Amino acid sequence: MLASFNTAGLITSADVHVATTLGRLGREDDDTVLLAIALTARAVRAGSICLDLATVTELPVAEALPWPDPVAWAGAVAASPLVGLGVLHWEHGLLYLDRYHEQETQVLHDLTARAASTPSYDPVVVNAALDRVFGEGHGEQQAACRGAAGQWTTVITGGPGTGKTTAVAGLLVALHEQAQAHGQGLRVALAAPTGKAAARLEEAVHGSATGFAEADRARLTGLSAMTLHRLLRPLPGNSTRFRHHRGNRLPHDVVVVDESSMVSLTMMARLLEAVRPDARLVLVGDPDQLSSVDAGAVLTDLVRGYEGRPDSPVAALRTTHRFGPEIRALAEALRLGDADAALEVLAAGHEAVEWVTDADPASQIRATALPAALAVRDAAVAGDMPRALAALDRHRLLCAHRDGPYGVHHWNRRIEQWLATETGDPLHERDYLGRPLLVTANDHALRLYNGDTGVVVATPEGGRRVAIAGSGPEPLHFAPSRLGSVETMHAMTIHKSQGSQADVVSVLLPDVESRLLTRELFYTAVTRAQQRVRVIGPEPAVRAAIERQAQRASGLRVRLAGR
Repeated sequence: MLASFNTAGLITSADVHVATTLGRLGREDDDTVLLAIALTARAVRAGSICLDLATVTELPVAEALPWPDPVAWAGAVAASPLVGLGVLHWEHGLLYLDRYHEQETQVLHDLTARAASTPSYDPVVVNAALDRVFGEGHGEQQAACRGAAGQWTTVITGGPGTGKTTAVAGLLVALHEQAQAHGQGLRVALAAPTGKAAARLEEAVHGSATGFAEADRARLTGLSAMTLHRLLRPLPGNSTRFRHHRGNRLPHDVVVVDESSMVSLTMMARLLEAVRPDARLVLVGDPDQLSSVDAGAVLTDLVRGYEGRPDSPVAALRTTHRFGPEIRALAEALRLGDADAALEVLAAGHEAVEWVTDADPASQIRATALPAALAVRDAAVAGDMPRALAALDRHRLLCAHRDGPYGVHHWNRRIEQWLATETGDPLHERDYLGRPLLVTANDHALRLYNGDTGVVVATPEGGRRVAIAGSGPEPLHFAPSRLGSVETMHAMTIHKSQGSQADVVSVLLPDVESRLLTRELFYTAVTRAQQRVRVIGPEPAVRAAIERQAQRASGLRVRLAGR
């Protein structure tokens, strides 16, 4: 049976190895149970925490496979000696490998324990601070902050531009004021899953504070952000174990984690065991965006699991300030999974929302991407770093894939060909003037982070430097030879675009059969735009993206809802 599913490409030889090894160690020789184990290993690789036995037969395959009878299959799994040994766990029709069941259970227990008590809370001081900081028109942010002040765990959700970071800045001011009123200090940690997200969080918090009074801005002075890994301090040679844990807690009174949709189950478990029980934890993110590249969709599970519960720690911000009504209407249709409404917005012909359905969209992409590339190049030739970086943020071509006709590599080459034809420069040099760059690995010594963007520019001496948009007022700049982990960025993947934004965004949808084509992918791409978005793809691809959600099996939301 394993051979049949392996030949069909549904499971890999590694999945088969996991199943047969566990079967041998636990004296399990039932082929249907071994198949379930192999499919569970596959599910984890695909981002799930466990295997949903009831829906696994819906996986796309090119040929008919000998699926076991569902009732008999569930019975065999439940009766397996591997379940009795604790190697596997069978709950709510879900099959877990032990590691992920342990982590999910730990997250559930830690959240429950944190909700069993509440912090000291002075509503007079907190409300006065929030009223002063926000003024009129920020009711959602004020409500979220009041909730966060009175509980140990808070989840602040919302789409791009809904004021999540503004709420965080206001909350920190209010908590600082409360602590000072009682003669105490307040130790705050700001963190995010990636270096780029951490840099943006720090920049956004201080940017939000520019509208505060001087005394309130002073309370946030010196506040910096870091990656979750740096906050928890990984042990040498181990990426999932850290110096801060249940026996050595973080010293902070408040821990804020931005872009929480990108936090995997493993990292969430490590975070929860490291945060002091008497410290506030604020998780911030958009549950409708793409989830972590590793197993788990914890933020989405929390939002859905707490839905309808009177003790829910979730505060949802709905009013967006990033883009206009047309992009907002498209984003909302995508979020709700309403394909007809999305197509209506796309077909309306708004200036802010363009829909390209040409079978060969090259000319349409050229019309936007080439002028954008020329603007970057002109500034780079002039040696104007700020202007080159500003030009870089005017347009993004976003692709689902890295390879193939819909991929980043293909369109990077095409745009370079157009640029070479237009300028007469063959672009033979790797570091040609105006080359847009994407940093793909953190370099803490240079203060560069995965996701940073830059441009190769000319220097007055005739040399070349790479200008990088840092968190400060002036660009960072380096010799091109100092940057090892970079790639050309005339186009970039939608996954890499998370946390960034551009004036105009072109979204190239892949073929309707692409497994990457999901609602979350489409929504993430569209919400990168500030002024205009161009969707490139036929109606079947649009419908397929909206109707196909990224399904990640997990028991967390069921277990939260059932408590």
